Amino acid sequence: MLFRQLFDATSSTYTYLIADLASRKALLIDPVAEQADRDLTLVQELGLTLTHVFDTHVHADHVTASGLLRERTGAKVVGGAAGAPCADLHVNHGDVVRVGALELQVLATPGHTDDSVSYFMGDRIFTGDALLIRGNGRTDFQNGSATTLYDSITRVLFALPDETLVYPTHDYKGLTVTTIGEEKRFNKRIAGKSREQFIDIMDHLGLPKPKQIDVAVPANRACGLVRPDAHAMQ
Repeated sequence: MLFRQLFDATSSTYTYLIADLASRKALLIDPVAEQADRDLTLVQELGLTLTHVFDTHVHADHVTASGLLRERTGAKVVGGAAGAPCADLHVNHGDVVRVGALELQVLATPGHTDDSVSYFMGDRIFTGDALLIRGNGRTDFQNGSATTLYDSITRVLFALPDETLVYPTHDYKGLTVTTIGEEKRFNKRIAGKSREQFIDIMDHLGLPKPKQIDVAVPANRACGLVRPDAHAMQ
């Protein structure tokens, strides 16, 4: 297996390139529109064929490259069933998506947004914004729910083996990877916290509105391709 972690400095977004070396089939998770050329160049340089693009949720802080990559490569766009209607494959909890010999199991992890899903593959999980390194996604927009996110983290993600590698979509401190076991011990928002304590923390974050939300959400519901009726989707 080939694995690369890529970064967009403007939105602090990680994009993941994964490929099955036998078939040369590849996938990208949470690509950023402004980095589409970079990602496609890398795919081509490595002699890979991009067959799937996965989004973990409808992002509010950047525009996805999924639609653009589909146009340029014919790759299928994968997203949660409650997410962007433009996806080619809408997945639910327990579904498995195969890319060559690779298998990605879908885990529904709503709470940051109502459509959030994580992708579990072998020894690692891609958690989107549901579980970050020593943190988690906010819950104050896009039908977010602190109660739901608490359950997604404690009942779904924390049920995975402690040694499972956690690769989030964002990090703002230069950290690249964590494990389920680490987050159970060191995540200040949820480690050892009751549901009520977690809800109280999330209710008092006092975060500003994401700068790109008014553009990003309608665009991402169209797989990053802004359409004439985009404003109607807000």
